[in-house]
Amino acid sequence: MDKYRKKPVVIEAVQFTNETKDMVFCFVKPHCFASRDDNNQPTLVVETLEGEMTASLGDWIIKGVQGEFYPIKDDIFKMTYEKVD
Repeated sequence: MDKYRKKPVVIEAVQFTNETKDMVFCFVKPHCFASRDDNNQPTLVVETLEGEMTASLGDWIIKGVQGEFYPIKDDIFKMTYEKVD
């Protein structure tokens, strides 16, 4: 079995928080819609290549290399990505 390393790719991303929710909505629209979870907390339903995915507060929204959007949990984001200057 061969081993592979993910190619270094620069992506755009923003964390979905109460403070950034309007900016996130502008970043992703028209590929999303705002919603609320069972605790009445804001969520964002994002149209991805795999179908609709829901982002909760604290998740990151990533714009991929082909212009697609998808949410990713904070802990996975921090293990996978590092900030580029």
